[in-house]
Amino acid sequence: MTSSTTEALSAVGAAAYLERLGVAAPEAPTLAALASLHRTHLMAVPFETLDISLGRPVRLDLGSVHAKVVDARRGGYCYELNPLFGALLRHLGYAVDLVSARVATSDGGLTDQFDHVALVVTSPALDGPVLADVGFGDGFIEPLPLRHAVVAHERGKDVGLVREGDDWHYRERVEGGEWRTQFVFTTTPHPLAAFEPRNVWQQTSPQSHFTRGPVVSRLTPTGRVTVRGTRLITTTHGRRDEVVLDEADVPGVLARHFGIVIS
Repeated sequence: MTSSTTEALSAVGAAAYLERLGVAAPEAPTLAALASLHRTHLMAVPFETLDISLGRPVRLDLGSVHAKVVDARRGGYCYELNPLFGALLRHLGYAVDLVSARVATSDGGLTDQFDHVALVVTSPALDGPVLADVGFGDGFIEPLPLRHAVVAHERGKDVGLVREGDDWHYRERVEGGEWRTQFVFTTTPHPLAAFEPRNVWQQTSPQSHFTRGPVVSRLTPTGRVTVRGTRLITTTHGRRDEVVLDEADVPGVLARHFGIVIS
């Protein structure tokens, strides 16, 4: 990788971001350090779309996203979380490119280009490029080496990549099931501005699933916790529990499980 489509955070901004994650800066841009940051990010910073439901525009400039995720201790969705995480990684010595992904649909098709943004990360300490993604909700927990047919076993499922021409398929397979593509991407780098039209579409189109109700979700040490509308869904060691909340209880649940306080 000869260039990077992700700008770097300032030293002050990176220090505040690392404090938000509750970790110290790694000594070197290694795979182990990246994996640790990736897992920690998924547990500390929720995937959330509350602003869309509140009618607040999602701005993608680095200052706005940093103020929201780091200073206000909120979360965000892929267009916010992955570029911001990429900016931290670049400050820490990694090279990072933003790549466009099309998400698999229930009818077997794919969404449009720029429907999702993921990260391709390299450094001299890595044995080749890796795929990172802290903005896909319940995706892979640790970065995946960008190699055909790579497989990793994670909680209750296998995750992996296969290559078909220029396309890379990120896939998942639950125990005893078949591989299912989750999204398809290429390694072509793009500037963040290329994702802005789709970012607007996601916030405004009736066809966007993000306009149909809010979702907040994060990884936990034993599974995952999610609020979808007024439903609280927790998964603990593979066991799924769901509770329907009263509207008045939702703010307290958001504060307790995600540290989110909406003004």
